[in-house]
Amino acid sequence: MDSFRLKRPDEIEKMRVSGKILGACLAQLARSVRAGMTTLDLDREAETFIRDHHCIPGFLGYDGFPNSLCVSINDQVVHGIPGPQVIRDGDLVSLDCGLILDGWWADSGLSVGCGEASPEVQRLIDTTRQALDLGIAAARPGNHIGDIGAAVQSFVEANGYSVVRQYVGHGIGRDMHELPQVPNYGKPGTGNLIKPGYCIAIEPMVNVGRPETRVLDDDWTVVTTDGKLSCYFEHTVAITESGPEVLTLRPDPVLADVQ
Repeated sequence: MDSFRLKRPDEIEKMRVSGKILGACLAQLARSVRAGMTTLDLDREAETFIRDHHCIPGFLGYDGFPNSLCVSINDQVVHGIPGPQVIRDGDLVSLDCGLILDGWWADSGLSVGCGEASPEVQRLIDTTRQALDLGIAAARPGNHIGDIGAAVQSFVEANGYSVVRQYVGHGIGRDMHELPQVPNYGKPGTGNLIKPGYCIAIEPMVNVGRPETRVLDDDWTVVTTDGKLSCYFEHTVAITESGPEVLTLRPDPVLADVQ
């Protein structure tokens, strides 16, 4: 694992390519979500897309994870294992995916409502996406890691939601999980100084109810302890001299509301 090793410009360029592919993959998956399909259908689509673009599904086999995509529904926070579960109209569907291209990782995710989202689901999606945007905006050279978490936390809590504490963002590069950790909570001016060459995954996990979570018996799927909805967005971000650059943007303008 790299320990705060700053990426060179040529290395960031390689991550731009892997990030662009992952962004396109997630755009396609978001369009594909529909009532009646299974979470395994989405996983198969993700793996096909990744391999068709000459990449390796990063999640498949990672620490024993059995699939290429995490699909988490409603009160499932993250790490949902695809299988026979049928997606229903109105479900909140969170997709988390990672891939490797020529040894370089990209990691990203989003949440969408299946069919016509209820006002409750749509407000949660909008808030979580905006929290990610604010976290990214705070990831500037000269700021600190704590500034990212503080931006996310203050916005989320001002909107009446809570931030998951047990799971955080992270550095990324040759490994999916590198230093530093990037919490979605914190105090401004604390933590490591952000420098050009950092590449980090920022990933707010926002709950309607309390922040506490638990892991199901499959040893992977994380759910809210109170059974209330949870939402998730993530981007891989490179820190450049001019500021943060999102490497995993989803290109389809139809999906502007889930970027």
